[in-house]
Amino acid sequence: MWKTPAGAGRGRIGAVRLAAVAATASMALAGCGAVENQSAGESAGTPGCDKSSSYPTGTVELIVPWEAGGGTDSVARFLGTQLAKELGTQVNVVNRIGGSGVVGHSAIASAPADGSTIGMATVEITMMHWQGLTDLDQEELAPVAQVNADPAAITVSADAPYEDIDDLVAAAEKNPGSLTASGTGRGGIWDLARAGMLIEAGADPRSIRWVPSDGAAPALQELVAGGIDVSFASLVENQTMLKAGRVKALGVMSDERDPRFPDVPTLKEEGIDFEMSAWRGIAGPAGMPEDVVAELSCTLDAIVHGDAYKNFMKKTGFGIEWRGSTEFAQFMQQQDTDKGKIMEASGLTP
Repeated sequence: MWKTPAGAGRGRIGAVRLAAVAATASMALAGCGAVENQSAGESAGTPGCDKSSSYPTGTVELIVPWEAGGGTDSVARFLGTQLAKELGTQVNVVNRIGGSGVVGHSAIASAPADGSTIGMATVEITMMHWQGLTDLDQEELAPVAQVNADPAAITVSADAPYEDIDDLVAAAEKNPGSLTASGTGRGGIWDLARAGMLIEAGADPRSIRWVPSDGAAPALQELVAGGIDVSFASLVENQTMLKAGRVKALGVMSDERDPRFPDVPTLKEEGIDFEMSAWRGIAGPAGMPEDVVAELSCTLDAIVHGDAYKNFMKKTGFGIEWRGSTEFAQFMQQQDTDKGKIMEASGLTP
């Protein structure tokens, strides 16, 4: 059984490193719009979160491994603004794109481990080294906090003959490779959702053939047009066609039903104990001081559980998932292990 939102990991050293980076990330984001003449280390407003007497000491850089204007970028910029208000230092958001996330994550990992640079780590950090894109993995980061997760869902056309997941899996097993699915590029998070679901259901991960696409939106259009049989993507990404009645969701890969889509059962309800989400969190380079990680994590805790963040995420459609530095470290380690098992079993490793 593989559950991507879980704990445990690949070793004590990785957990320590991740916890350290986590503290730095929470503090580093403080900036935009903060009081410029505030002294270094002075708390700007979150009660009980002044864990470090010497942080921040100046401007903080927040690295985003993905394009400006995208979902990760928008969440990072919102958090940066909020952290700036709380920590009283300027936060500059910088997009370092390329290499399917490798460039940005490498920039986070190679930065000075003093909290002056943090970044928005995404689920790809637990996948890219398995794909042979880089040697970098989650142990090179110090996790501060997880702030978001959007579980995968299985969506088919409204007139498809499948009433539930069992029907879909049975059809795939009867004629392996005849059904096609999409939602992202080969080896992307939604491709792993497809493979992992099939493995946990006891089917060959290749029994539903993956058709690479530029993302969930073009895949949804292909589904409606009849070009593919299944979309693996978040419910939010497919909500326009779901609400229009053009497609139907057979299940969602989370531990609970999404309150926005209460009629869509979880896979566990359908007898498949499997979860998979795309997620985001704040992290820094391994080796960040524990007090810096603690201050950042504490501050982010207050932000993520505040009304401003909740309203922002509701408006954008993203899900909120909170894990503090220790839990996020364990989660990332388990994610790495789980992703590796799925990718190896599915022929997605070099």
